[in-house]
Amino acid sequence: MADPQSVRTTVLADLRAESDALDDVVAGLKPEEWARPTPAEGWTVGHQIAHLAWTDAQALLAVEDAEAFAREAGDAAARLDSYVEDGAREGARLAPPVLLERWRSGRARLWATLTGEPPGSRFPWYGPPMSTASMATGRLMETWAHGEDIADALGVERAPTPRLWHVARIAFRARDFAFAVHGRTPPGTEFRLELTAPDGALWTFGPDDAEQRVTGPALDFCLLAVQRRHRDDVAVRAQGPDADAWLSIAQAFAGPPGKGRPPRGGAEGSTS
Repeated sequence: MADPQSVRTTVLADLRAESDALDDVVAGLKPEEWARPTPAEGWTVGHQIAHLAWTDAQALLAVEDAEAFAREAGDAAARLDSYVEDGAREGARLAPPVLLERWRSGRARLWATLTGEPPGSRFPWYGPPMSTASMATGRLMETWAHGEDIADALGVERAPTPRLWHVARIAFRARDFAFAVHGRTPPGTEFRLELTAPDGALWTFGPDDAEQRVTGPALDFCLLAVQRRHRDDVAVRAQGPDADAWLSIAQAFAGPPGKGRPPRGGAEGSTS
């Protein structure tokens, strides 16, 4: 089992690297490119960065003032979708240089705060409470996912990196949560997840003798789990009825189920 402190150090470093990689994509954009529509309905490139800045601010509030976060989250519970939309809309109204600086300064402050938290710290969130490593993993996952929307909008090719391991891990650990938010009882058996990493290595999660199994490229599984690709467009396979059901509802993020994306053609996932 990996040392918790080592996992925390690694994910914090990878969060910074993932943020910097997306920063490189948007830093030199022209004003009209910030207004370009992304695959998320109604969201421009500016909305995507504004959402990241807003969510970083919410995470910082959860870390620094758990009671204030709980009050705000409680007030927003019945309107979480519009609450998130409002945060993105407000930020997207800013001039691009102002928005970019808001995102940069906010994420830097969050990173420094998480880095300074003592071992064992836990923070409230919109789903289950988060440890420092879990919070950093969640921020990395969102940064990568929204970065994919931005890259799609701009026609930018982003090579997958080993940082996807964190996205795959959080999606695997969120299996029961995904079933629960869809009003379904989580399976009582363990799953096996086997993914081909960008460098050709094999990433595995769960017992190797599990009958319910999911296999495929790590990039495809992560795109599915953050709901940036439809199941029909990824080369991810399920073995067993429970594993098959999971692939239709998997989500690596907290909160209510996402709307997902319509099929757009490509690799066919299959079930056996």
